[in-house]
Amino acid sequence: MSDLINEPDASRLIFGLRDTGYNFRTAAADIIDNSIAANADEVHVRVDITTEGKKYVYFGDDGDGMNETELRAAMRYGAPVRKNLASLGKFGLGLKTASSSVCRRFAIISRKNPDAPLNKLAWDLDHVEGTGRWEMLRDPVEPHEQEAFDELCGDKGTLVVWSNCDRMLSKHYDEPGGTKEQSAVKRLRKSLIEHLALIYHRFLDAADTRERHITMSVNDEAVEAWNPFYPEMSEQVLAEQQQEIPVEGDDGELLGTAGIRAWILPHRNTLTTEQRKKANITNRGQGFYIYRQGRLINQGGWLGVFGAHGTFEPHMSLLRIEFEFGYELDEALYVDVKKSQILFDPALEEYLEKLLGNARREANNRYRRKEKEAAVKSVLNHSSANTSISATPTAKKPKVESADAESQTAVVTNSRGAGIKIRQPVQNNVDPDKVHVQAVETITSGDLWVPVLRSESTSGHVPGVELNKHHEFYQKIYQRAGANGYSVQGMDLLLWAFAVSEMDNSDEELAPIFEDIRDVVSSNLKKLLRDVPLPDSTDLTEGGDG
Repeated sequence: MSDLINEPDASRLIFGLRDTGYNFRTAAADIIDNSIAANADEVHVRVDITTEGKKYVYFGDDGDGMNETELRAAMRYGAPVRKNLASLGKFGLGLKTASSSVCRRFAIISRKNPDAPLNKLAWDLDHVEGTGRWEMLRDPVEPHEQEAFDELCGDKGTLVVWSNCDRMLSKHYDEPGGTKEQSAVKRLRKSLIEHLALIYHRFLDAADTRERHITMSVNDEAVEAWNPFYPEMSEQVLAEQQQEIPVEGDDGELLGTAGIRAWILPHRNTLTTEQRKKANITNRGQGFYIYRQGRLINQGGWLGVFGAHGTFEPHMSLLRIEFEFGYELDEALYVDVKKSQILFDPALEEYLEKLLGNARREANNRYRRKEKEAAVKSVLNHSSANTSISATPTAKKPKVESADAESQTAVVTNSRGAGIKIRQPVQNNVDPDKVHVQAVETITSGDLWVPVLRSESTSGHVPGVELNKHHEFYQKIYQRAGANGYSVQGMDLLLWAFAVSEMDNSDEELAPIFEDIRDVVSSNLKKLLRDVPLPDSTDLTEGGDG
């Protein structure tokens, strides 16, 4: 025997392979990949916890099943390459590393036909640690395993059993099997259903002919497909000729073709409650959804494309990119051992950035347009400021001698003297509760605020201020302050004071200067707030007066 052969330490390696980045949901999906590769039509999962706190997970399918030789090969770390290269398996490690990431013992029980005996092999990490050998166990099929095989597999197929699940939950409970731990397992089942509904939605949707139809359940609850692109309501914006990307190797040889589609989802403000739930539009939901052989391996994120701009930005939350490829592109796209991550090389990144530029701009425009509409339509309560101003008659302001709504002029006594004629918006028959401060949609100058003279009838005009609902400051700052009445009141009083101060110091000669000041302040605020995101619709406070 060569002295250069240096076999790995069994105990150190088998425990080290527990930490390859799986969580419970991704590990479970890796087991289900094997069921699909085995031509299963049905896959059933059962996540159990006993009253003593013992946890078991069973994966059963009605696929091809395995004889003793095939089972031994499947249980080998680094199993032989599958005959069907297009299967969901890749490295021959997934079954073992995924299982051991959750439990310290996992067994496979399988048979190819109803008349064959059940074949069983198991890996027990504690046994490997104790013996220091890569030695599997061939134990008899236990009653709970026989029951699970009959229930989840039927006459033939494969059952994977996880036991001694020390990593199934993220925390340990003082009362094993108690109410809190039972509730945690229940939440884990729900989370798994949601994960499988997304990862395998092409397989679960009978109407999607791209993949073979499969049914799944978790603890007898059917897993229904959830398509993240919501095609019934979304728009695919890439032209047909843009939807195929040839991928070449380093030598320029064509390795295969990737498919791509860009979906812009409807804005949540246009959806019903049920539709919002189905679309599930979130900031982290934007970006690339990567499919390998029809199975989702990456959900969301920009994977380095668009550089610093490829982060989770609210105004990109409507854009989801469907990117799919086959096994022949595994090396070109650097698929990792969990088949859960890929890398785009610089040339492909540059191509995607150019290809998707228009889609990003359109998604951005649609998001901002709807958010602005929502901000304009939302109603903030300005009544506190109106009440405060009415209750403070000593506040310094011009005395209005006369006001003409037709000519939009007035004569006032102010700091410039008596009988000063000013050109000012004059408004009659104003709501008494809004006579001093009101937010409006009619300001077209772009200014944040406009001084006005207002009356509840046609006389007795008083100085007031109108706020521009279309201005960035109102949409981004005022709206966020809506939950705090004092903040809104404070900003109202400040802008009212500015408006009144202008009217108290203005005349025909100085009026253009004050208008320029308003214009510069409003313009600078708009520029300074350009990169501040609009508040989400959940941030907008409704109620009160306009």
